[in-house]
Amino acid sequence: MLKSMTGFGKAVVEANNVTVTAEVKSLNSKFTDIYCRIPKSLSSREIEIRNLLTQNLERGKIELNIQLQYTDTATGTSVNRPLVQAYMRDLSETAELFGHIEPSELLKVALTMPNAFNTDAVSEDQSENEWKAVLGAVNKAIQECNNFRLREGKIVQNKFIEYAQNIGQLLSEVEVLDKNRIPSVRDRLRKSITDLLQDDEFDKNRFEQELVYYVEKYDISEEKVRLRTHLNYFQDIVIEGSGKKLNFLSQEIGREINTIGSKANDVAIQRLVVNMKDELEKIKEQTSNVL
Repeated sequence: MLKSMTGFGKAVVEANNVTVTAEVKSLNSKFTDIYCRIPKSLSSREIEIRNLLTQNLERGKIELNIQLQYTDTATGTSVNRPLVQAYMRDLSETAELFGHIEPSELLKVALTMPNAFNTDAVSEDQSENEWKAVLGAVNKAIQECNNFRLREGKIVQNKFIEYAQNIGQLLSEVEVLDKNRIPSVRDRLRKSITDLLQDDEFDKNRFEQELVYYVEKYDISEEKVRLRTHLNYFQDIVIEGSGKKLNFLSQEIGREINTIGSKANDVAIQRLVVNMKDELEKIKEQTSNVL
C-alpha cells in the first residue's frame, strides 16, 4: 500500500520511577534527515535511536522528541538553582528590550535550558530499565507515525487514481478527434498545392513521398498507445505502493503528452493536452510526498 512521508506519532510509557513521552514527526524529503531532541542522559544511545528511526521510517525529514519525567525523588534529580538563576537574570535583561514578560514564563524557558537539572548517577539496573522504557515509547511512537502515514497514503492513492483516470478520459477524447485529423491534414495539403498539380513538370511521385512524410510526422498513434499503457501501469504501481516508480512513470507520461501536443497540430487536441498537463502536475506534486 502507498505510504505518505507525512506522519505523526506519540506514545507514553511508564516504568518504575520514570514516565517516557516520545513524539515522532515526519515530513517529505528526498533524503533521510533526522533531528533528535533527547535528554542528556540518553546521549550515548542516540546512534541506536537514529538507526531505529531509519530502519522503520525509511525516508523523510524526521524529528524525534523524548521527555523523561521522574516520579521518584530518590532518583537524585534536582534543579540546578545557581545556573537557573543565571539564566533568569539573562532572560530578564533580554525581555526588557521587548516588553514585560511574566517571571513564570521566564522560569519555564530557563528550566528548558541545558543543564538546568542535576541528575545523580543511577544504578546499572535503573539505567537499563529506563532505556527499555525509552525504547518501548519510541517504537510505539514510530508505529503510530507509520499508521498515520498509511492513512495519508490511502488518501493520496485515491487522488493518484483519480488524476490518472482523468488523463485517460482526456486521451479518449483525443482518440475521437484524431480519427478525422489526418484526413483533414491530407486535404489541406492537397488544396494548398492544386496549382502545382496542374503544372506538367510537377513530380507526382515526389509529392506522394512528401505527403507520406507529413502524414507520418503528424501521426500520434504510437504516442496514444504508449500513454494508455503508461496510465494503466501507473494505476498498478499505485496499488503496489512504490513512490519512486510513480515518480519515474509520471515523467514518461509527461513525455508522451508533450509529444502528442507537439505533433498533433490541432487546436482542439492542444486544449485537451493542456488539461492533461494540468492533471499531471497534480500527480507530480503528490509523488514528492510518498515513499
